[in-house]
Amino acid sequence: MKHRMLAMAFAVSAVSACGLVDNGSVEPKGRFPTMDMQEAGDRAEKLLDSVFGAIQPGVETQRGPSGDSICTNIKNGSTGTGSVTRQRYVMTIISDERRGSFLGVVERHWKKEGFKITSVRRDKERPAIFASSPENFEISLEFGYRGQARIGVTSPCVTESEVTEPPRQPLDPSSPAAEGFPYIRSDFWSAETPAPIPSAR
Repeated sequence: MKHRMLAMAFAVSAVSACGLVDNGSVEPKGRFPTMDMQEAGDRAEKLLDSVFGAIQPGVETQRGPSGDSICTNIKNGSTGTGSVTRQRYVMTIISDERRGSFLGVVERHWKKEGFKITSVRRDKERPAIFASSPENFEISLEFGYRGQARIGVTSPCVTESEVTEPPRQPLDPSSPAAEGFPYIRSDFWSAETPAPIPSAR
């Protein structure tokens, strides 16, 4: 009887340290053996598409450098898995007066999608917000040099695989975009007045 109780206690503790997948099997949290790096990269692109689709009026963006690396899941000691990073820079000028509204739109979208806000950088010049998706993808919106906004996504540890670099349009060296800073004006986002408060309906 004592051995049976010990076995049951071990089973409960094992399940509590893991998450159940759809087929009833158990997998450690933060690692997705059924998702490889290519699939993670595709998912990251969809997360970026989703957030930029929620930003209205829309803004012009430019793909930033992608990345992939080997990562180690410290919880279960596994190695040989990979992580991918995808990012996009906002080429539309977001004025100082409209940054708060821009951050608010993105934050509300993430919360609506079930993301957890993990950190907020309350800096006047370079504010930022960081979140985690239900699948443990880390996503962030950061304002940097010259007030440029960047949204980046980093996947959790997934199965290592070949991964295709997303297409990036070649830039004309003589175009403003080649400088890598926002240059496109928007009647709404570039306005040097606070954003109007939506009227209650």
